[in-house]
Amino acid sequence: MHRIAFGSQVCGRLDEGAAREWLVTDGLGGYAMGTVSGLRTRRYHGLLVVAGATPAARQLGLASLDAVVTLASGAVVRLGTHEWADGAVSPEGHRFLSGFELVDGLPRWRWRIGDVVLEREIAMAYGRSNVAVVHRLLTGGPVSLRLEALCTWRDVHGERTAGSTVPVVTEVDGGCLVEGAYRLRGPDFRGAGQWFRGVRHREEAARGLTPTEDLWYAGSFHAELRQAGATACVSAWAGDLGVVPEPADQVVAAARTRNRAVVAAAEPADEAQATLALAADAFVVRTAAGPDVVAGYPWFGAWSRDTMISYEGLFLATGRESPGRSLLQGYAATLSQGMLANTADTGTVEYNTVDGTLWFLHAVGRHVALTGDTDLAAELLPALRGIVDAHLAGTRYGIGADPADGLLRQGAPGAALTWMDARVDGVPVTPRAGKPVEVNALWINGLAMVIKLAWQARADAGAAVRAHPAALTSFAKRFPEPAGAGLLQDVVDGPSGDDSTLRPNQLLAWSLPYAPLRPEPAALQTIGAALMTPLGLRSQAPGSPGYRGRHRGTPAERDSAYHTGTAWPWLIGPYVTAWNRLGVSAEQTLSDADGHLGEYGLGSVSETADGDAPHGATGCPFQAWSVAELLRARRL
Repeated sequence: MHRIAFGSQVCGRLDEGAAREWLVTDGLGGYAMGTVSGLRTRRYHGLLVVAGATPAARQLGLASLDAVVTLASGAVVRLGTHEWADGAVSPEGHRFLSGFELVDGLPRWRWRIGDVVLEREIAMAYGRSNVAVVHRLLTGGPVSLRLEALCTWRDVHGERTAGSTVPVVTEVDGGCLVEGAYRLRGPDFRGAGQWFRGVRHREEAARGLTPTEDLWYAGSFHAELRQAGATACVSAWAGDLGVVPEPADQVVAAARTRNRAVVAAAEPADEAQATLALAADAFVVRTAAGPDVVAGYPWFGAWSRDTMISYEGLFLATGRESPGRSLLQGYAATLSQGMLANTADTGTVEYNTVDGTLWFLHAVGRHVALTGDTDLAAELLPALRGIVDAHLAGTRYGIGADPADGLLRQGAPGAALTWMDARVDGVPVTPRAGKPVEVNALWINGLAMVIKLAWQARADAGAAVRAHPAALTSFAKRFPEPAGAGLLQDVVDGPSGDDSTLRPNQLLAWSLPYAPLRPEPAALQTIGAALMTPLGLRSQAPGSPGYRGRHRGTPAERDSAYHTGTAWPWLIGPYVTAWNRLGVSAEQTLSDADGHLGEYGLGSVSETADGDAPHGATGCPFQAWSVAELLRARRL
């Protein structure tokens, strides 16, 4: 794997260290997350974030565990780092950091105070909401160590303040129980009980959201570290509170062993593939309904479009064919009127995408193509034929095949149904009503997939046999730009006619397995020149009407820029694949993205980036389809 490590010059500067985030997950949708410098910059940062009934229904429990060292001389050194409502940073424990690194995907810090070096490691138990924090004296000593537990119990998307009820903390064997929801356990617990008021999250301030909260100092753990190798371990867990987890040092060791196995199972060809394979593991989770995918950390849950776009990279490129099979079966059960459920972060089931279902057809086709699982093809074929029939007849939101040309159209007032789905005050920013280019590329690809699956299952393909050639012929007639040069229109037959805005959506017309067209080098060169950045392709060309190059500011400002110029790393996958169809390597494009693995979400790939230089990363630091498409593209 790529070595991701930083010395004191990064760790000790908040503008550097606090801009780089680490993540460990529990396989259930919960996580621990923070920054290299130890400063909590987001409302989502904490050591124990617990998944609820769905991966998106998360609660923050243990916010931080601040180390305080008392040296043999009697000097007291606080190693935590906090920012307060007035902008002050105190204590400044980051100034004592000599280094940070990811070791087999697990974060490790080292603080140096003269000849004393203290190490911290963090891991989560797989399949259980349990975080393990291990402190180890490496040199110097003896020292006394105090670990102060700052706690809350709230929705990760909000805040809790001293104006609410005081958290109920009950001392139990080895530690305490907080709000009846989670336990802390470690050496020599001593209760406290005090509000830490006005903790500031600088990233939330930058995003135009409430930047402060109050934390409850529940108590502290104490240990005497008398010689090198001595440890102090703390565990925090939710769920079955009566079952004490394995010792923290064993949890760390088990996590490291498992992470190595995850990488080995993916059979990576190089360090970049190994790093991406481990990054992919964070997004594959187990829920009560079966396997699922977290679209991004720290705030997203499961979204069907993201899941299906990510499917090949997360499951088929990493040796997860069996859970992938179960996931496809589970999603097939959600079909209604030929549409795949889009399980939103609210936990409600909605049917509001035009492309999520088509990406599902693609995922099933790729699964069978790469695994030879014709039994799955036979099992799902009736449902897949039902999708085709429903789209030919017409379904929700005006989604249906136009009888005149066989192309798929969509659109309804107030609806944003493509992947460019941002809305501001309920109004779609990029509605794209009519016949979007990537939707019809997916439609043609999906019809071909159904025909191929039926052949493999020795069954009837149904209406797809007639629908495919009609749509394929119409696509070749309708989408090429009249001006030529091989470029395609973004939308045809829209309310105001055709839309030739230069966007990256046309890449799917050349990159899908059953793409309707063969790419032309001149078109790819034009797209690369206008849209390519080191972190993916812009969602719209600079200079075009409505272009926005900065994905920053308030929610409305960010949503307005989301698909009107913001760069998306996941689009590197279709871009590289399209060039690959011409026998051209796009290795430099992938190498540019490799440099991002140590810049933002460590060992992973961000959701988005500014369209304007220097293309600062934005959105979720850890995004499923970004990782998945880069991994898939690297294995072409």
